[in-house]
Amino acid sequence: MLQSAYSLSLHVYTPSLMLLLLLRQSLVIGAGGFLGAITRFLVGTWISNRYGSLFPWATFVINITGSFILGFIATLLLSRVLINPNWRLFVTIGFVGAYTTFSTFEYESAQLGFSWQAMGNLVGSVLAGYLAVWLGIRLGELWPVGN
Repeated sequence: MLQSAYSLSLHVYTPSLMLLLLLRQSLVIGAGGFLGAITRFLVGTWISNRYGSLFPWATFVINITGSFILGFIATLLLSRVLINPNWRLFVTIGFVGAYTTFSTFEYESAQLGFSWQAMGNLVGSVLAGYLAVWLGIRLGELWPVGN
């Protein structure tokens, strides 16, 4: 069964305890987002400097690797490894949420105009992203975990 990163167990808590829980979860997500955004900047800068900007390779690579990371980690943390739910929030919503760049992907595709490059970026990103998340899920299912 697929679980959402947002599906948290929120039992009956007092309002002040609920506020503390949400604050802690927000800080966990923020820490993951901080690292994801910095990683996105570093990876994007390296790829752009190495391969240029005629095609948005940095965004393409970030979206594909982000899809793989999300598929792999979400599979492990949601169904295969018992771990503190804060790690799920840290990685899936925080890190990957800040690391991937869907809105940038759409904007850069539009900047390419109605062209074969734009269509290649749109179709290639979606297909490669789907394949990457599928491979991440399969690897997550096969990954040996201690019992």
